[in-house]
Amino acid sequence: MNTPKPKKLKNKFLIRVLSSIVFATTLIGSIVYSPYTFFGFFLLVTILGINEFYRIVGSKQIQAQKIIGILSGIIVYASNFLWLNGWVDIRYYLLLIVLFVFIAIIELYRKKEHPFTNMAYTIAGVIYIAIPFSLLSFFVLDTPDSSFSPQILLGFIFLIWINDSGAYVFGSLLGKHKLFKRISPNKTWEGAIGGMTSALTLAYFMPLFFDSLMRMDWIIISIIVVIIGSYGDLVESMLKRSLGIKDSGNILPGHGGILDRFDSIILAAPLVFVYLQFT
Repeated sequence: MNTPKPKKLKNKFLIRVLSSIVFATTLIGSIVYSPYTFFGFFLLVTILGINEFYRIVGSKQIQAQKIIGILSGIIVYASNFLWLNGWVDIRYYLLLIVLFVFIAIIELYRKKEHPFTNMAYTIAGVIYIAIPFSLLSFFVLDTPDSSFSPQILLGFIFLIWINDSGAYVFGSLLGKHKLFKRISPNKTWEGAIGGMTSALTLAYFMPLFFDSLMRMDWIIISIIVVIIGSYGDLVESMLKRSLGIKDSGNILPGHGGILDRFDSIILAAPLVFVYLQFT
């Protein structure tokens, strides 16, 4: 059995670190610089994420309607942002009804082996990816014509990152008891507790940096991130395991694909959005 050479491991680690720095800088910069860079960055992530989803499920002979699925995702994502800026009427969402009707009609003419499976996965890509990212607009714009503020979104992302980092560090050092062996053998209860502790600690001090929310709000959001964000990771692992793949893609060197990088956000964002509506 061949073992990786130290130089090769060092190069892989360096690539992973550099990729992380570039990714984090681009993400934070896009959110902070202006509402338009925020919109453009997550629009790109939405398009790439849906395309990636259709590509990996295609490995199981599923032939989703990529173009109409991506177009539907763009409408879902853009509608919230444009409505919150007061630029379009919320009725633009009705265009989705037209597109979903056409998904069924188009499938009639494709003559594929599993038409309803193709239709289901086409719509699933929009629901799983576009809807969560579209809700991020409510993190930076509270109401129509409200001013742009990146604080809540940045705090949310920082909580995601520190939960993931804490889970990795504590899991690597102390991990013994498997969290969900059937889906993700490397995750442990020790790592989960470490991630939770890290996130709660950051949430406690978050008002010192971001005063858009009270300390208790940040703590509740951190709990949502820890629990639901971790489930987001497990759900994406379940998807990959069901398809027999390791990574959803290779767009981010050393980190896999878009779904690998944003899996926690995809599940946690909708619940944080719901919570914010009651604060």
